[in-house]
Amino acid sequence: MSLPLRTPRPTRRSLLRALGGTAALGALAGCGVPAAYVSAADRAVPDRSATDKRLSWANWPLYIDTDDDDTAKRPTLEAFEKETGISVDYVEEINDNDEFFGKISPALMNHQSTDRDLIVMSDWMCARFVRLGWVQEMDRAEQPNVTKYLDPLLRSPAFDPGRKHTVPWQSGITGIAYDRRRLGREIRHVSELWGSDLKGRVTLLSGLDEAFALLMQGNGVDIRKWTADDFHTVCDQVEKYVHSGQIRRFTGNDYTKDLVSGDVLACQAYSGDVIQLQADNPDIRFVVPEEGAELWSDSLMIPDRASHKANAERLIDHYYDPEVAAELAAWVNYVCPVPAARDVLASAKDEETAALAGNTLIFPDDEMRERLVIARDITSTERVEFSKRWNAIVGL
Repeated sequence: MSLPLRTPRPTRRSLLRALGGTAALGALAGCGVPAAYVSAADRAVPDRSATDKRLSWANWPLYIDTDDDDTAKRPTLEAFEKETGISVDYVEEINDNDEFFGKISPALMNHQSTDRDLIVMSDWMCARFVRLGWVQEMDRAEQPNVTKYLDPLLRSPAFDPGRKHTVPWQSGITGIAYDRRRLGREIRHVSELWGSDLKGRVTLLSGLDEAFALLMQGNGVDIRKWTADDFHTVCDQVEKYVHSGQIRRFTGNDYTKDLVSGDVLACQAYSGDVIQLQADNPDIRFVVPEEGAELWSDSLMIPDRASHKANAERLIDHYYDPEVAAELAAWVNYVCPVPAARDVLASAKDEETAALAGNTLIFPDDEMRERLVIARDITSTERVEFSKRWNAIVGL
């Protein structure tokens, strides 16, 4: 197989606000989650897939492969349409988890269609959809590729045991990025962010769900079963380092600018971003700390009342074909949820494309995989208290 080398600059993980920012979210917090819950019997409508060969898919910008000569063309998606005869209305309309939640939640709360058959959201937001009963269970009998090729590390997160309602689109790691040349030393532990040589040269992510897990891991906490005390311990530590001037600021995706300029020497970072930074500066390193790092996903879901469920399931399974997954991975450069795609990339005729198979930020090796964990999500009862405290520290 000969895959074309793609060199995108993914900026999809734009500034993620701390939770509690939208009117719809505030309304849910005020009235209580149970009032918004939809029972399993009320989630489905008659499926039109057999007679209506189409579906609507909402995704984030810059999160699918495009043709190098014509960015309006999406090779893997067009291949699906040609193979199946199913037309896909692909809309890049998700720029923020909370914002999109606010956009479609009124329909879901009122047992109405969102006019979307497939959506992609970060796992912590997927957890909310699953808890509210706003997403349909998928028929794995119709998804043999998902059943066979989904990464074992991703198969059963706490919020969706068995991945019955969600399927990872792409994954990533929240770890530490640093400039080895400018810093003059290695970083192997979260605690090393607090060294005197990094005072005022460290940034943390501003989003609560993006930041807390790695900091807890630095304290030796198993993030699959962390407690409120673990959270408040982290907050106490972060407050101390804010007041001492150790932490320069809290960021969204704009941490990359600080790292490139040298204003910051070490920061919380996403693995997919660092791959792109390393293309221009090989001195920038990404580390999964010895204590571990968070493995996260942006996952596909079929919302309640979607009228083309079977078509959506078929599309999801298309992307779990290792050949298709390899082509997508070569473009987006996040952690591929299909480990079998590694061998496909390794056999590519293009040397640079084949080299991606050996990149542990796309295909983590066994040593790294032992340190990657999916965090349990923040529950609805915890969220108001935790958001209030975190936002006060961050300044949101």
